[in-house]
Amino acid sequence: MKILGINASPRGNESKTLQLVKSVLKGAESEGADVELIDLYKLRIEYCTGCGACYATGECPQIDDFEELLDRILNSDGIVFGAPNYINSVPAPMKAFFDRLSDAIHCQMLTGKFGCSVSTAGGGKADVVVEYMNSVLMTLGVTVVGGLGVAVGMYPSALEQAAGNAEELGKKLVKSIRGEVEYPDQDEMHRQTTEYFCQLVKSDKDRFAHDYDWYVRMGLIK
Repeated sequence: MKILGINASPRGNESKTLQLVKSVLKGAESEGADVELIDLYKLRIEYCTGCGACYATGECPQIDDFEELLDRILNSDGIVFGAPNYINSVPAPMKAFFDRLSDAIHCQMLTGKFGCSVSTAGGGKADVVVEYMNSVLMTLGVTVVGGLGVAVGMYPSALEQAAGNAEELGKKLVKSIRGEVEYPDQDEMHRQTTEYFCQLVKSDKDRFAHDYDWYVRMGLIK
């Protein structure tokens, strides 16, 4: 079992969000998972231009680190997103990465995977960022097992106190992948989302040629 942690903080090893992501991965590792940590700030992810090439061909014309990162995600069983609160949202590199996932969303490429998100904030609204990242996971077809937001500005000890909860989140992630925890409501939401995109690509097969072929290969369009 492979769990991939993606941290989007510019502060490197000083990142408090990084500490939280590491705690989640530690919990996952204690349950027998293989873990990998990626620093998004060490990658080059260009902005989406909205050209639509990915829908038509399955390939993005931009040459950067996006495809390699997506391959790592596709080869994982679980995903952990980590980002600090930058004005009630994620830092720019994480948003740039999210925007490049349009084709993965149309094709629901991450269906069957599980994930969670963590965030830290100097003041408040870390939970807002967690909710946003988890909504992205859901949109990709990922089943969300939970999240954790920690305000560290006024309470420096909050991060240390949250480490145990983060480890438990990692353990829950692994147990969910094993099928020990079920999410019937999300299963139904994923079913409806997949049906929606099937209908979307069928309605304009020329524009969404790659996506249409994807659903045919998956046996969802006859």
